[in-house]
Amino acid sequence: MTEATQSRRARSGGGAARRAARTAVSFDSARFITRNVPDLEVLDAEALAVIEANAETLLAEVGVNFLDNPAALARWREAGAEVTGERVRIPRGLARQLIATAPGQFTQHARNPERNVDIGGRNLVLAPVYGPPFVRDAAGGRRYATMADFRNFVKLGYMSRWLHHSGGTVCEPTDVPVNKRHLDMLLAHMTLSDKPFMGSVTEPERAADSVAMARLLFGDDFVDSHVVMTSLININSPLTFDAVMMGALETYATAGQACIVSPFIVGGAMAPVTVAGTLTQLLAEVMAAAAYAQIVRPGAPVIFGAFVTSIDMNSGAPTFGTPEAGLITLGAGQLARRLGLPFRSGGGFCGSKLPDAQAGYESANSLNIALLAGVNFMLHACGWLEGGLVASYEKFVMDADQLGALHQFARGVDLSPEGQAMDALREVGPGGHFLGCAHTQRHFQTAFWRSNLLDYRPFETWDEDGAQDTQSLASKRVSRLLGDYVAPPIDAGVAEALADYVARRKAAMPDAFG
Repeated sequence: MTEATQSRRARSGGGAARRAARTAVSFDSARFITRNVPDLEVLDAEALAVIEANAETLLAEVGVNFLDNPAALARWREAGAEVTGERVRIPRGLARQLIATAPGQFTQHARNPERNVDIGGRNLVLAPVYGPPFVRDAAGGRRYATMADFRNFVKLGYMSRWLHHSGGTVCEPTDVPVNKRHLDMLLAHMTLSDKPFMGSVTEPERAADSVAMARLLFGDDFVDSHVVMTSLININSPLTFDAVMMGALETYATAGQACIVSPFIVGGAMAPVTVAGTLTQLLAEVMAAAAYAQIVRPGAPVIFGAFVTSIDMNSGAPTFGTPEAGLITLGAGQLARRLGLPFRSGGGFCGSKLPDAQAGYESANSLNIALLAGVNFMLHACGWLEGGLVASYEKFVMDADQLGALHQFARGVDLSPEGQAMDALREVGPGGHFLGCAHTQRHFQTAFWRSNLLDYRPFETWDEDGAQDTQSLASKRVSRLLGDYVAPPIDAGVAEALADYVARRKAAMPDAFG
């Protein structure tokens, strides 16, 4: 099969794929959110200027470390930075000047074009939990994640109406060698879902595998001119950029693929205890990473990332859904917009060990703050438990259900003639009710968001049906979704090429579990 034929087949799906699509299980998948509500801004213009000036001072006077990466040091020196050993000091204004070439909005393409997402502007793209080594369900409890769990989560993400993105490492499958599991994870995203996905970042070579497999899926020409992957590039706060993550960034930026540059900050441990101090460090780290991506390839898409939490000063454990984290998320959104970059933050964060009331409170706080902060790409939107150590089956579908409420809220207030409802007000008049009026009859099916999970029945009905709590209902929904799952169609030749690539790469190296 020629590259041109492969490219055409990858984009069109082929005749066999179209025939399979006609027999596939039909389900509704929502378009990414376009917010019609204003952003909540907690910093005025003076505060933003102070924080940016402080971040510029930090970059110029203190600098950042680029560890074990002579090529990066050489690039920075050529760009005009002062390099001493592995310390890079960036003159005032240089980082901002470099960042100016990064796009403020871009499209990430899915193999099903109907699932494409626009990242940036007023848009919000929702992606699942990322990175937990453990999984939990009501039947099996807490255990190490396996590749079977990973595939299940990809299927749940594909079947979830309100989730726009397949994500990346939805859990870390510990039954597959460390040096090979990225291949199986990528293959699962590419074949079990047709939503957009993320590439591997745990070694530069694994990022190169991600790009190579994307070329098989989409075709060389398409990948050369379109964004088909995002990747999560974590910064070792405070102010340190390691060769592994920067090597992955270099690979993706060179290929024109998107990088989320995201400090991993636990306030009080890896950043100051104050909101303004944390925002200063956060901004400096993002500016350095985003600028470096532009040095590698001007115009490479970059997303301003912010993963911020605080610690419990008694136990040292991270806390979630707190007021301080909310203020930092809101402020970071303003700083991202000030730089003209898309913004990544938020998610269904919680520190709870179970999908219980603590999980619900903390996740709701985190999700709603993220929406109001103007987040464009929300990682960890569903499934996060125990501070990110656990991917929970039940919480995945509980969170995914609640994401529908974000969609509805983000629509804002309808002030069209139908939204004003004057005909209903005139028809019903004093002392009447609106259940039977013409306006209600026109809109009752779509007027209110409806949960596919929560139980609103009268007590007697609920009690007679077994008095099930939300976790029990979620367990049943998990089983139902996985039972209904049918893989989206994919061209047989493309699927064969991907499987062959994975097999050859695995055979070329010994297993490594360390």
